[in-house]
Amino acid sequence: MKTLRTKVVATVLAAGLLLTTPAMAVAGRPARGALVSHELVQTLGQDELKGAFGPFSDSLAEYGVDAYRVVYRTIDAHGRPTTASGLVAFPRRSGALRVVSYTHGTRTGRDDVASMTPETMDRPAVLLIASAGYAAVAPDYLGLGVGPGFHPYGDKASEATAAADMLKAARAFAARQYHRLDRDVYLTGFSQGGQAAMELGKALRDGADPGSRVRGLAPINGPYDVQHAELPGVLDNGEVTPDIGTFYLAYWTVSMNRLHRIYDRPEEVFNPGYLGTPSLFDGSLGEDRIFPKLPSRPELLFTPAYIERMRHPSGGLSDALSATDGTCSWRVNVPIRLFAARGDTDVPIANAKHCQADLARRGVEAPITDFGAVDHYASFFRALPEVLGWFKTLK
Repeated sequence: MKTLRTKVVATVLAAGLLLTTPAMAVAGRPARGALVSHELVQTLGQDELKGAFGPFSDSLAEYGVDAYRVVYRTIDAHGRPTTASGLVAFPRRSGALRVVSYTHGTRTGRDDVASMTPETMDRPAVLLIASAGYAAVAPDYLGLGVGPGFHPYGDKASEATAAADMLKAARAFAARQYHRLDRDVYLTGFSQGGQAAMELGKALRDGADPGSRVRGLAPINGPYDVQHAELPGVLDNGEVTPDIGTFYLAYWTVSMNRLHRIYDRPEEVFNPGYLGTPSLFDGSLGEDRIFPKLPSRPELLFTPAYIERMRHPSGGLSDALSATDGTCSWRVNVPIRLFAARGDTDVPIANAKHCQADLARRGVEAPITDFGAVDHYASFFRALPEVLGWFKTLK
């Protein structure tokens, strides 16, 4: 059974001590980005990081790394105070550290994020970034890690607020660890995280974290245009592998229905035999446990009426697509490169091309690096080392 979960062997889990800190108050409320707790979760030497992120990354592993789970204050998708978690990793080097924000790809299980487990590609990705000499900041997003509630999958606004507030928390935490973070921030992310990185760039441009100055933007394989690239790839032109597309649309539909009224009753969307689909996406199950419970093609899971609605969205469904799409519809004022692969059958390269066209209409040149006939995950292992190499040229 093909799943989205890619296992990467990690080494040396360090025992950590949970430390709590009082949250700062602003007008009677804890400030967004205020630290709640931190815990050392992994420490690795330089030699142990060689090969941790595949054969293309060895030359970037220059320093040993200490990684911490951080819990911080933020807001939920409705603007109400909440908490979220993420991973912060520091290289063992002196001097001011430039910051890389890494936003991760699709995860359904609370424990399947970088701050919680070394057994997905995200922890090694964050460790590689830190070993290359950066302070690596990786939010879990809302509802994943130790954050409460459900994850609003695909909601660009809450991805950006969680990521921006974690940058604030990382700066406060770094000072406690005797690290000094430069204002310069570089943004990257994979898959869902590519979309999140684009929206975070816009949020930071608009002042979401005055302490951060974006210097480069390099999203990887992002679903920037669900309505006009991803949905046709699933429903019409076969560019998305059917079982992958079925999973993505089920997760997105259930998550977005919590924010926008797509359906009142599951039978409006799901076929008989699959009316329990919403319960699969409560954060307790990883993708490897969800895939066997879903059919292999979208027409087996979804009603004909809902498939037609996805082709011609209106009402709450249209609102949900607006809440997901449009992350490339702004004038980027820093160097930007898009990374993708024409062999990707999870997130077709059409997404990157549509993003490039959106940016071009605003006078922004965004070259696409195409890794060719490799799949979604293989292209990520190729892309991240190139992204970090490019960031090093942006002084």
